[in-house]
Amino acid sequence: MFSLLLGVLYTLAPTVWGDVSQRATLGNKLASNGTGTPSYSMNVTDCPGYTLGSLHESDIGLTAQLTLAGPACNAFGRDISNLTIEVTYQSQSTLHVKIYDTANQQFTIPESVIERPAAPTTSYTGKSDLLFNFDAAPFAFWVTRRSDPGAMPLFDTRTSSLPPTPIPPFNASDPSTAFDGFPLVFEDQYLQVASALPYGTNIYGLGEVIASSGFRRDIGTDGGVGTIQTHWARDVADPIDQNMYGSHPIYVEHRYNATTGKASASGVLLLNAAGSDIFLQTPPNSKVSLIEYRLIGGIMDFYFFSGPSDAEVIAQYGSVIGYPMWQPAWGFGFHLCRWGYHNVSDDIENVARMRAAGIPLEVQWNDIDLYHAYRDFTTDPVSFPGDELRAFIRDLAANNQHYIPITDVGIAITVNSTDVYDPFTRGVEEDVWIKNPDGSLYLGQVWPGYTVYPDWFSENILSVWTEALRNWTEIGVEFSGIWLDMNEPSSFCSDSCGTGANYSALAPMSVAGMVVTGYPECYNETEWGPSGNMTINGTSTNSCTSSTTTVVEKRGVGADGEKGVNLNSPPYAIHNAIGSLNRNTLATNATHSGGYAELDVHNMFGLMEEKTTHLAIQSVIPGKRPFLISRSTFPSAGKWTGHWLGDNYSKWQYLYLNIQGVLQFQIYQIPMVGADTCGFNGNTDEELCNRWMQLSAFVPFYRNHNIYAALPQEPYRWESVANASRIAIAVRYSLLPYWYTLFANSSMAGLPPVKALFYEFPEESELFTVDRQWLIGSDILVTPVLTPGATTVDGIFPGRGSVIWRDWYTHAVRNTTLDAPISHINVHIRDNSALTREGPYSLLVSLNAAGTAFGTAYVDDGISFPPGPSRSLTFQAAKGTLKIESKGEYTILQKLETITVLGVQKPSQVSLQGSPIKGWTYKEATEELIVSNTSVSLDGQTTLAWK
Repeated sequence: MFSLLLGVLYTLAPTVWGDVSQRATLGNKLASNGTGTPSYSMNVTDCPGYTLGSLHESDIGLTAQLTLAGPACNAFGRDISNLTIEVTYQSQSTLHVKIYDTANQQFTIPESVIERPAAPTTSYTGKSDLLFNFDAAPFAFWVTRRSDPGAMPLFDTRTSSLPPTPIPPFNASDPSTAFDGFPLVFEDQYLQVASALPYGTNIYGLGEVIASSGFRRDIGTDGGVGTIQTHWARDVADPIDQNMYGSHPIYVEHRYNATTGKASASGVLLLNAAGSDIFLQTPPNSKVSLIEYRLIGGIMDFYFFSGPSDAEVIAQYGSVIGYPMWQPAWGFGFHLCRWGYHNVSDDIENVARMRAAGIPLEVQWNDIDLYHAYRDFTTDPVSFPGDELRAFIRDLAANNQHYIPITDVGIAITVNSTDVYDPFTRGVEEDVWIKNPDGSLYLGQVWPGYTVYPDWFSENILSVWTEALRNWTEIGVEFSGIWLDMNEPSSFCSDSCGTGANYSALAPMSVAGMVVTGYPECYNETEWGPSGNMTINGTSTNSCTSSTTTVVEKRGVGADGEKGVNLNSPPYAIHNAIGSLNRNTLATNATHSGGYAELDVHNMFGLMEEKTTHLAIQSVIPGKRPFLISRSTFPSAGKWTGHWLGDNYSKWQYLYLNIQGVLQFQIYQIPMVGADTCGFNGNTDEELCNRWMQLSAFVPFYRNHNIYAALPQEPYRWESVANASRIAIAVRYSLLPYWYTLFANSSMAGLPPVKALFYEFPEESELFTVDRQWLIGSDILVTPVLTPGATTVDGIFPGRGSVIWRDWYTHAVRNTTLDAPISHINVHIRDNSALTREGPYSLLVSLNAAGTAFGTAYVDDGISFPPGPSRSLTFQAAKGTLKIESKGEYTILQKLETITVLGVQKPSQVSLQGSPIKGWTYKEATEELIVSNTSVSLDGQTTLAWK
């Protein structure tokens, strides 16, 4: 959070490490130019590529040597002459292709950070669905499907398959958007590889990003301009078409053959932490599209996934980087926070007002207001005294509620000899802070003033971090989970701005007098004042004449060029939207334990904090599942944390945009994700908050949060919002067994709990761009209102008429036009489904036209870590009979009280466990059989029949 402030919060302290004036004195020429400094061609046209030799095949794949095929081109670095390629058929569906410098001098992501699968013990070379093909000279490779050998390769680096070059810049103002050639380039500071793709194919992923094109990435066809996806983590208030908090170099391709009407999915991961540009483009007159990777370090570590379904691709990716963490059941409840709860009394009042309004609240949060002088692991002695906070948290616990505080990444330094701050001092003693190249502490600036940053590679960081969290609980902050913020990492200055400074001269930041302006589209605060109400004195405050959709403009492409080459300014300037890689973050020559430079590990900072915090919480709260929400993420982060979509805006535009974020993070194996409901930056208004509270009830992470001094937006503030919240949360809570089962499947098998519509209907091409609706699992379709003033909503019902969709609330078969009065969100149940519902347990069975349905449920205690005994339930209906199978060791105390079956012709007799019963009713209009007061044990087998 707090991204908007970064542009103005600078210090007057001297910049020492990473300073531009210093960088200018360092040489950047490779060949002699009279100055003794190196020079680079800045063009790959003459890069010779590589020749393959010394091939050795094995039961699991092959290894070979790659040798530079001609004179070095030194385009953006020094060509590496000798490479090794290792090809491993990892499984039936996963192919691993690793190209690295034979001398092992390039940075490679350590196994200690991301554990990868071991070499297979079974040979898949003859049965994998993926085939590795190659040309030896010049070396190129392509990946095909064994099951479809005649199809265009899934990945193809041959220059003969790519468009002819040179291709002029697709952005005339940015020469770097040209394609001078497509050779394989492997230099110490620049790697490049390109692949042909089918013309206009469907690409998803490659985030984190808020893409103006929507969930489907712009590949430069159908009027699009193409994509440059930059991966360089930065603190920024949710920008559009720019790099932001996280980096996920994984994409899913949904390939559709319009001639046959058939579709299949595949995926590609390039596991590399370096700053990078990934281009998606279709040059003029080209018959193919393309993807090109340009990286400023590391190696080429590719994983290819065969699918063939989209959900299978996502699961296969999870099998490589790790499946998502087990979530505690309480994490699926409603969470409430704001920057601006000034004291414990505000928290107490807030919880009381939620309870009085009849709005369920599972978790109360505190932002940085909690801290003393904005220092992590403290509480303000006046506004949040430890004893009062402890009493408040224990009152929450007595009501089965929970508490989560924030942890910022910058750790305050002590400013003089009388200053006492144990987390910093202990870190100095244990040597866990990031350094400057000369070994001095790297000092940035965040809220408390000058700060140090944890070195997650330090061998002592876990013990120091655990000690700080444990001490925090002992002074009263008895948290159930932790919120990790600003971990790109963020700094309010550039470079080590505190080096040599007067520490006492820089006071903690102040938000006194802060004023928040701006309201959602269609609300005119000048005319209607600051209330944000939908109506004032009976008159609508909607200033738009009709429902509107905001036009999203694409940013200008390009980055501020910096001359000079060293760790702080690589020769190839990636399109970091803020310019210098050092701006508002750590300098890229900051040094970590083991000699790692920030340039190589920057994008993993958030991941490493998440892993460390997760392990620390396991120690502080033993036997219980950690709950974490974090901002900056990288592959495998989902093993340790969930994610919120950052500092969004209280705008209708962002109500829509948060859907693509939720869908993206299902691909990235971080399924516990959601936006700041009602918006963070700016003021919300009644109608927007009403619709947003509805929408967020149907995504995994459900939290309302807003900025300091903005209009309060707790759901009880407006009666219509309170009503919408009660309705939506009631549906959400009734679906908790379904959500819990979906997340268990995610943790055990990597399957996405939330799906784009085409995941379930892969051959319906009209769905490939749909990102205004989504599916929860396979069976719940959500169609929210996304525009102001709307009383109906347009949606699409997948299946092209072959699927029966029934209204969640009425159970009626869907209508063409969906009414959407204020406080109502449209939710539909798919046929051939069986859903367990909470409160008390009930079962909802929706039959298809053939009279069948199927569903599952996973049940355990919802909190134990590692997960203990569990029970798996299977529901299967056919030919007038519903059978419930139950397996496992967990005892379900609650009984199944009601069974509702939709799509039934009126029966003359209903029997339970073979005996006729009378406790049933039938609704003709909805073909609905309701069997009440069943009191069936879910620990055994059950049969319900009707005829």
